Amino acid sequence: MRERGDEVIGHGRTNSERQVDFKEADEAALIRQATETIARLGGARPFGWMGPWISETTVTPDLLKEAGYKYLMDWPCDDQAFWMRTRSGPILHVPYPIEVNDSPVICARMFTHDDFAKIITDQFDQMLKFSERQPLIMGIALHTFVVGQPFRLLALQRALEHMLCHRDAGKVWFTRPGAIADYVMRLPKGIVPGS
Repeated sequence: MRERGDEVIGHGRTNSERQVDFKEADEAALIRQATETIARLGGARPFGWMGPWISETTVTPDLLKEAGYKYLMDWPCDDQAFWMRTRSGPILHVPYPIEVNDSPVICARMFTHDDFAKIITDQFDQMLKFSERQPLIMGIALHTFVVGQPFRLLALQRALEHMLCHRDAGKVWFTRPGAIADYVMRLPKGIVPGS
């Protein structure tokens, strides 16, 4: 991952813990330990966070801001980035998808991999139309243990190729959450909700 230059986002110590179950000091320790481990093993500290199980306490955004995080992804409530207030200043929220997410779609709802590919392409086509009025963010959540299974990869490949056909039209930017956060943070006040 380091050699490829992948972006690593903080995601707790283990998915068997939920931040909502922690007291503030314990949650701060969890964030610190996860951050230090990623920095040590990955060569750079993360600046984005998505809690295990998308779980937060009432002070998670505060603790993340105080730990040096620039953005979080725990609030799947919009297709736009927005600023959140914390006791130490603003932190950016970058959207994370629940509906265009292989784990709940395939594992919980029992849709097929072909269904998931159609969900991706339909979401993309509709978001592309909606984005004529305003910039939007379409995330796709993929887990290697779900869509990474060889028999599911062809359907995912078809969906990705469908989207890539629009890349040269100048209307679509394929990127990572950190690049979205960096871009949004440079925009003038008043453009992004909460700024």
